[in-house]
Amino acid sequence: MLAPLSRIISPKYCYQITGYLIPWLSIICAALMLYGVVGGLYFAPADYQQGDGFRIIYVHVPAAFLSLMIYTVIFVSSSIYLIWRVKLADIVAQRSAALGATYTIIALFSGSLWGKPMWGTWWIWDARLTSELILLFLYVGYMGLRSAILDTNRAAYAAAILAVVGMIDIPIIHFSVEWWATLHQGATLAKLAKPSIAEEMLYPLLAMIAAFTFFYITLLCIRVRLEILKREFKTQWVCTLCT
Repeated sequence: MLAPLSRIISPKYCYQITGYLIPWLSIICAALMLYGVVGGLYFAPADYQQGDGFRIIYVHVPAAFLSLMIYTVIFVSSSIYLIWRVKLADIVAQRSAALGATYTIIALFSGSLWGKPMWGTWWIWDARLTSELILLFLYVGYMGLRSAILDTNRAAYAAAILAVVGMIDIPIIHFSVEWWATLHQGATLAKLAKPSIAEEMLYPLLAMIAAFTFFYITLLCIRVRLEILKREFKTQWVCTLCT
């Protein structure tokens, strides 16, 4: 029973399977992105209060969603590494950090672009915005900690602990609009049975969230493959691959 599992989580198998997946993931991502962009920018009607300014949600919401999701991936991968010392889990966590930080920066920047015309300011120390900024610091801290420790095993262990502890910020970000009085609007997609958004706006938004997700998975596969080659360059299967 353990033999198939050990094969699935082996770097060699991961390298092979991600090589097959990358082209398909890229095609799905491109199709979803095309539908989301066209539907969101051209076919979705203007919001009755915000006008065309609401269209920033087709970048902001997916980026904010991915910033939380990727950190959750790092948390799960780090927990697996701490408990079972699975090498692949550490690789996934390490190679997700920069992508998560990028999505967080996009979420903060696009939120500021939306906040200026709607709130009259680029930034306010709102609970949602502040906790999202803390998430960016967690990403940067995770990457900085790994770079600061020369021993790779110690660096992976220390970064994994930071990732697990930092997970407390994720529910704070998610529930901040419910726990505190904030300027940030409440969830519009949480009520899936009856979302607070018109269907003409909803479907392109869901497509963009899916597109951003597939884009992350595609980039992660590429980055994981590179990290596997970097770590396994002395193994026989990598030497055979390069000949």
